[in-house]
Amino acid sequence: MHESTFNPKQQEKDFSSKIVAGLERVSEVFKILLWEKAKLVGLSPIQIQILIFIAFHKQNLCNVSHLAKEFNVTKPTVSDAIKVLDNKGLIIKNFSSSDNRSYSISLSELGNDIVSQTNDFSNPLTKQVNSFSRSELESLFGTLSQLIYKLNRNGILSVQRTCYGCKFYEKNKKLDYCNLLQKELLRQEIRLDCPEFENR
Repeated sequence: MHESTFNPKQQEKDFSSKIVAGLERVSEVFKILLWEKAKLVGLSPIQIQILIFIAFHKQNLCNVSHLAKEFNVTKPTVSDAIKVLDNKGLIIKNFSSSDNRSYSISLSELGNDIVSQTNDFSNPLTKQVNSFSRSELESLFGTLSQLIYKLNRNGILSVQRTCYGCKFYEKNKKLDYCNLLQKELLRQEIRLDCPEFENR
């Protein structure tokens, strides 16, 4: 019998395997929900993800290189998606004055319309998460944020913008502290995608 996280017999005796298998199920939910929205608007899942990312992040993160890292795909894959989005009039390429090959991407009016139709794709999942108690949610969030940080530190997750990996973050005794905001952070104030994030 093969040792595997996905072997039900191993899950019976190994709690970590059970959790990892559960995370895999949750990741399937994201794929399903994203595909449903993609079919409605005639775009691929990665094209929708790119549009939603551009809508909510600073311009300096909205370029081919960063988007490839963000979604763990190759630059050619992102370039192909950008080409389709450009041809459909959903984005605007903002070329650099110093380098006419380099550009950042913003949304056109039509792109904003598509985002407003698709950015709620995760609502069925959010609805289920909302059914947990406050203490359950705080515990789950604490574990998830630490897991994301550890995956990034081990090179498995290429991009993260959580407090734990930020140069402004400090652990003072048992307290989390942000030197940029100059305040102690409660567990629920730890961010997973901080706009002011800077690598250590």
